[in-house]
Amino acid sequence: MAGGAVSTVHPVDEIPSAGRAFVAAIQHLAVMIAMPITSVLLITRSLHLDDATARALLSATLLCSGIGTILQSIGRFGLGAGLPFIMLPGGAAVVLFLQIAQQSGPATASGAVILTAALGILLVPVARRLVTRIPAVVIAAMVVVIGVNLVKVAGGLIAPAGDPAVSAVGLAAATILVTVLAHRFLPSGWRRVSVLLGMIAGTALAAAIGQFQLRPGSGLVQSPTLFPFGTPHLDILAALPLLIFSIGSMAEATGQTVLNAKVVGKAIDPGPTVARTIRGDAVTSLLSGPLGGATMVTSGENIGLIQLTGVRSRYVTALAGGLLAVAAFFAPIGRLVNSLPGPVVGGTAAIAFAMIIVAGIGMFERLDLTADGTLITATAALTAGLLPILTPALYKSFPADLRLLLGSGVTMAAVVGVLVHLLFAVRVSKSACQNPAVGYQPANMGTTDG
Repeated sequence: MAGGAVSTVHPVDEIPSAGRAFVAAIQHLAVMIAMPITSVLLITRSLHLDDATARALLSATLLCSGIGTILQSIGRFGLGAGLPFIMLPGGAAVVLFLQIAQQSGPATASGAVILTAALGILLVPVARRLVTRIPAVVIAAMVVVIGVNLVKVAGGLIAPAGDPAVSAVGLAAATILVTVLAHRFLPSGWRRVSVLLGMIAGTALAAAIGQFQLRPGSGLVQSPTLFPFGTPHLDILAALPLLIFSIGSMAEATGQTVLNAKVVGKAIDPGPTVARTIRGDAVTSLLSGPLGGATMVTSGENIGLIQLTGVRSRYVTALAGGLLAVAAFFAPIGRLVNSLPGPVVGGTAAIAFAMIIVAGIGMFERLDLTADGTLITATAALTAGLLPILTPALYKSFPADLRLLLGSGVTMAAVVGVLVHLLFAVRVSKSACQNPAVGYQPANMGTTDG
């Protein structure tokens, strides 16, 4: 072609030079690695797992995060969106995994992850129609309840016995303070790793005051363990909170896919692309469950980095996934992570997961809370969801199976929210039929992203 050939390769599909791709992949790795580390530490410390099991679980989580990131980025064989995505253990999924493990045992929690993944695969053909049936106000309430539950779990790492030392609270506060200051004063590129920097600073302070001790060991290789909690126990009732959450995560995947495509300027057919995103999440979770890991979800944490650097290639995030998968087998990483002081982990988790609460509040802001139906639905859902979290003994006298259902804040927020939403929609629809001049617009369905 005269004047030189014009490239028709979209930036998303471009393969950068090795050096540029490696530098960009390291940046994505730095952004994403704090979440799997924090999630694993929440599980291992809350369940009091021994060091070997904790390192195997970390290896499994890093490996699944890497594999899932590769699947979503490459987008082959009907798995993954083919967009520059990363995959992480979902914060909400972690707290639900913990809840099930503490009430019914870790083997049942692993079974719940497998059941949820299988459901995700089965529901792919109807996923988009299904997620649009969930009222946005109910999703917002679920997000807030999940965030509160996560922060409570994080607080338990700061004060595991309910009576923390002043130094423990100080370490947690210092970790949070450095995270905030890093986000405020560092250049925008570094703000993406402010949570990781807070964790590093908290650990350095702990070492300075003699509260950090590196776990012993000389091996260089670690690996996941198949069925670390024994053969997974498939219990649908125990898995119900996670199954309900999976429907909401499909709605989130819809929004994430559309947003990612918009940010990178890639034209997509939303239906098939979202289906591939959901299928990629489900297949990765199906791998995570037998290895003892939590449900995996596609994340938008790296979208800001893509906007900042302008590097939109999905092969960069695929490389980041490959690096994470390799790191999963590096034993010194496992020893270092398992050596982190509880207050530092708790402070990191608290501020990271409090962002989920803020996200839920933001979802409420996009709703019309002056409408009685929306306001009362939100109020009822939050009441039902927060009570079992803030008052754990509330249903202590109830039968075991019923206690399992009522004691799940996320499940109760979803069930009560949907029922109240339908109550208002039906009641006002009848009155509207009697008086056509008076109408009621039920709360928006689906996520605000979708």
